[in-house]
Amino acid sequence: MIPWVQLDTANVPGGDGTLTLFQRGDEFSIRAGATVLMSSRMSGSEIALAELACDRVRGRRNCRMLIGGYGMGFTLRAALAGLGADARLVVAELVPAVIGWARGPMAKLTADCLSDPRISIREADVGDLISSARTGFDAILLDVDNGPDSVSRSANDRLYNSRGLEAARRALRPGGLLAIWSAAPNAAFAGRLGRAGFAVEEIEVRANKGRGARHIVWAATSKAGNISEPPREGRKYKS
Repeated sequence: MIPWVQLDTANVPGGDGTLTLFQRGDEFSIRAGATVLMSSRMSGSEIALAELACDRVRGRRNCRMLIGGYGMGFTLRAALAGLGADARLVVAELVPAVIGWARGPMAKLTADCLSDPRISIREADVGDLISSARTGFDAILLDVDNGPDSVSRSANDRLYNSRGLEAARRALRPGGLLAIWSAAPNAAFAGRLGRAGFAVEEIEVRANKGRGARHIVWAATSKAGNISEPPREGRKYKS
């Protein structure tokens, strides 16, 4: 079997550990300690995150989308494929080395998407961008850490607490979508989304093209007021 080769290590801002890039043949893996955060072999749920978001905002003119976490670029590439020429996408990536890896050893995965004129890359905490925005986005996509249960950075918890979700709702245009990827279900978090003023759908997606581990995407649509609503039963999303 071809062994994994460590290519690089990067510090996570804020002193929350390191990320390490590994390669084995044509496969890449980014890890936080011993935990695999993402693998190029399993991209189905990251692609599904973008595809379902594009389905929900289809037809909106001058659509503005914020993607939190570049990862390996699968979500960004799928979003670019699903949005029109008038769309504008902001990608927030906290760890500068991740974009360096995308332009360097993982350039084949990136497939030149970073040069698309519709996107801008911000080396920033997506939480800061959300907090500073006011009704600016049609969709916010969060694939940060392992979902609401943080693994790589404890500060990511602020994205998923009540204040963070309310900030996300304020950053969305009326009827805007907050789409959140998670490695596992979380009933308490789904309820928190409803209390923050979202109509919630929990969608099961597969890690790799209809097979592999089952991940979760919450499709949370902003609504008027701040009335608690229980999450709707999700449908399975083919990935």
